[in-house]
Amino acid sequence: MARSAAAKAASGRVSPPLPPNPAPTQPIPGTVSTSSKNKNKGASKRPNDYTSEGVADNDVFLLPGSDYQLLLGITFLAAAVRLFRIYQPTSVVFDEVHFGGFASKYIKGKFFMDVHPPLAKLMITLFGYLAGFDGNFDFKEIGKDYLEPGVPYVAMRLFPAICGVLLAPTMFLTLKAAGCRTFIAAMGACLIIFENGLLTQARLILLDSPLMIATAFTALAFTSFTNQQELGPSRAFSPSWWFWLVMTGLGLGMTVSIKWVGLFTIAWVGGLTLVQLWVLWGDHKNVTISTFSKHFLARAFCLIAIPVAFYMAMFGIHFLCLVNPGEGDGFMSSEFQSTLNSKGMQDVPADVLMGSKVSIRHVNTQGGYLHSHPLMYPTGSKQQQITLYPHKDDNNLWFLENQTQPLGADGLPINGTNAWNNLEETPYIKNGAIIRVYHVPTHRRLHSHDVRPPVTEAEWQNEVSAYGYEGFDGDANDFFRVEIVKKKSKAGVAQERLRTIDTKFRLVHVMTGCVLFSHKVKLPAWASEQQEVTCARGGTLPNSLWYIESNEHAKLGPDAEKVNYANPGFLGKFWELQKVMWKTNAGLVESHAWDSRPDSWPILRRGINFWGRNHRQIYLIGNPIVWWSATAAVVIYILFKGIAVLRWQRSFNDYADPVFKRFDYEIGTSVLGWALHYFPFYLMQRQLFLHHYFPALYFSVIAFCQIFDFVVARISALGLKKNPLIGKAGALLFLLISVAAFTLLSPLAYGNAWTKAECKRVKLFNTWDWDCNTFLDSYEAYDQLANSPAAASPTSTSKPSVNVQAPAPAENPVAAGEQAKAPAVEQPKEKVSGAPAAGEQRVVHTEERVEYRDQDGNLLDMEQVKALEGKVEFKTRYETRTRIIDAAGNEVFVDAQEGAPVPVAPPHPDVEGVDRETPKNLVPDESIPAAEKSVEGEKEAEGKVPKPASESKEKTAKEEL
Repeated sequence: MARSAAAKAASGRVSPPLPPNPAPTQPIPGTVSTSSKNKNKGASKRPNDYTSEGVADNDVFLLPGSDYQLLLGITFLAAAVRLFRIYQPTSVVFDEVHFGGFASKYIKGKFFMDVHPPLAKLMITLFGYLAGFDGNFDFKEIGKDYLEPGVPYVAMRLFPAICGVLLAPTMFLTLKAAGCRTFIAAMGACLIIFENGLLTQARLILLDSPLMIATAFTALAFTSFTNQQELGPSRAFSPSWWFWLVMTGLGLGMTVSIKWVGLFTIAWVGGLTLVQLWVLWGDHKNVTISTFSKHFLARAFCLIAIPVAFYMAMFGIHFLCLVNPGEGDGFMSSEFQSTLNSKGMQDVPADVLMGSKVSIRHVNTQGGYLHSHPLMYPTGSKQQQITLYPHKDDNNLWFLENQTQPLGADGLPINGTNAWNNLEETPYIKNGAIIRVYHVPTHRRLHSHDVRPPVTEAEWQNEVSAYGYEGFDGDANDFFRVEIVKKKSKAGVAQERLRTIDTKFRLVHVMTGCVLFSHKVKLPAWASEQQEVTCARGGTLPNSLWYIESNEHAKLGPDAEKVNYANPGFLGKFWELQKVMWKTNAGLVESHAWDSRPDSWPILRRGINFWGRNHRQIYLIGNPIVWWSATAAVVIYILFKGIAVLRWQRSFNDYADPVFKRFDYEIGTSVLGWALHYFPFYLMQRQLFLHHYFPALYFSVIAFCQIFDFVVARISALGLKKNPLIGKAGALLFLLISVAAFTLLSPLAYGNAWTKAECKRVKLFNTWDWDCNTFLDSYEAYDQLANSPAAASPTSTSKPSVNVQAPAPAENPVAAGEQAKAPAVEQPKEKVSGAPAAGEQRVVHTEERVEYRDQDGNLLDMEQVKALEGKVEFKTRYETRTRIIDAAGNEVFVDAQEGAPVPVAPPHPDVEGVDRETPKNLVPDESIPAAEKSVEGEKEAEGKVPKPASESKEKTAKEEL
């Protein structure tokens, strides 16, 4: 593929002679022309076409039998490591809350919104479905037991585990396709097997393991295709050439269909493909315009058309599975929602008349309904609340009235809401009409005045309320002018007068000139966290646009012209979902307890706490030997490239050496993959976590193995090439060190028993912030715990249970965004399986206390708390801690069941959203919460149960405790 620029000119400097048996190598792109001194008389002649110099056929289908035997052994070893105790833990771990929950929704057909494409979630669902999962388990909280409800969680974990197993042989084949020696390829595969972070992700119902195998398969396919391409015109368009090109396209499609991180893989393949085409374009003697066009079209079809078709097909399956309304449909437009079962709307009259009873929807912010209920603002005017509500409800119904009542035949006003039904000709509501908007259930009118709103207390925002009573004529502050926005409305009559669905309009308050406005700001609990509606002077157009969805009038009978939402079709739904996914993903900008920034990833500064229970812990941390060695390989190449460029500028002839060129190109290709999967994260302001580095880590491990291969087997000047035993011994020694590091940290990956002393011994840095105090002092203590009555299986029916009643929460505020702990009264717990009988228990001690903590969980003293008063938002978290002791006074450890305190790992915002315990800034794009139907404000006053959303962002309701 790549060749020196001197290949095009007879005056180019001749390369030095090749060794008698050159090692399989690949050329580099963009090498430098040399002078015509022709120093090396005995040099072998360079290829006169785009064939790369010194490249052998590294087809992985033509390996010796011993390599395939080794490959099989690597696969079995990977399976043993990945599948060991995969049933452990037997409860929900970290993001299994979300991705397991998505499997439930797929099986139930309930629509959800997730920022990740659907391929991996569909596969997890398939494995669960084939194992008998019925979708009734909700995965709603970390630590929720799998065994008692009979969830086939092992089968669902099996898909990510299989992906993790296949990652090791894929690394082996990739290194072989790149020309590495077999023992080095085996070393690279074992580094993947014994990488703790990859192991942790591969054992749980998560997306990162499928993402990694898809990325690795793409790297294998493209490396193999590049090898065929570099063998020259004789291999172009051969079956092997086509096979690996098509496989590259499928790999790209799979990768981007799991996570959008696959776009970085597309950038890697795309950049190197452009280099290939550039080299082909330069070979004007052998590549005609017709041949070049064939190369271009083949790559366009395989690397663009195939991935796009695959990606869209996954969403086609996604839409076929999710046909029912669900918690995520509030993110979508009304047209999209109308395609879901029971969400379709009957045809409604098109013309809107004075006296029409309508529902008014917001165009932006997921299209909530203009809404009111018999609850008053606690501040400002203290008049009735106006909100935006995301569900159909009788409290969304409004009458549209003229600014004065109609006149009867006697010239007197006709009073009452039915006055407009008795006119011979009921007027249309045209552009510029002055109307009043009357709330049907509460007999108050939409109203605004120069009073600041309860939340957005900006000078350019006025409060909007419902004012008046039945029979009251109202006042001038009830008047709104209809202003049709023609460029947003359907062409034709909908641009001249109000038409259901087709007309987009603004409501301009006549007295103040402000416009009815809503944005993604939630009102407090006194308004059930519904969305704020204000009257804004200078508000943005999208947030001040409205349209009419339902429309009733006595004059509009069955024969009246009807309209309905247009069916968006697959392409419309597909494109809308992509935009919502992008917007939601970009909105994840707040901090989280376990997030980290990209500069900390290559040095493995900290990990992620996944789960903690029964004195065991799962904490995502990499193998430091693998990570630091891979990072060192990247640094070595960067230094090499810098020195090579400086020497090239001084006219040194380094690039005349094929081994030098191969080192630059082969390792440069892998480092480019590392860079494209790493540096884009610096541009992201959203929450980031250590697992985002895994694709970059994979490429850096490839680079490390390639450098090792060059040092011990390809660079003659170092002297190691003549003694391969030294290279093999070095690889074995390095692998043994890596396995030792893996073993020391493996309890954090498997959730095994561990002691405090062993934990502290391997905790090299304070930033490795797992809690060694979680573990017991000795393994004998774990044996005693296992033999205690509380260790019985939660499915056991022979053990009595203990009832626990948590104390009512106090009203004491605690430092903002911080986890105020209120350890509670020690008393029996509700339905704790395996505990002694309730009659044998007594309360021996109760204690209540308040702790102040910062966002990192650090305790604050009272002086620090006083310093924070008035500067932070106060939030409260209530906890109940119960200790059960037997008759001898020994503590009995009980498995946490439903209703017990939440385990130590906090929710992951990359999937669920911002942790409610972390400091929260007002985010304009915060989604509207789901809620039940509201009637006369009754349901709106009720609390809402929190449900996990999706690195995913599914629409959720929240519980107010």
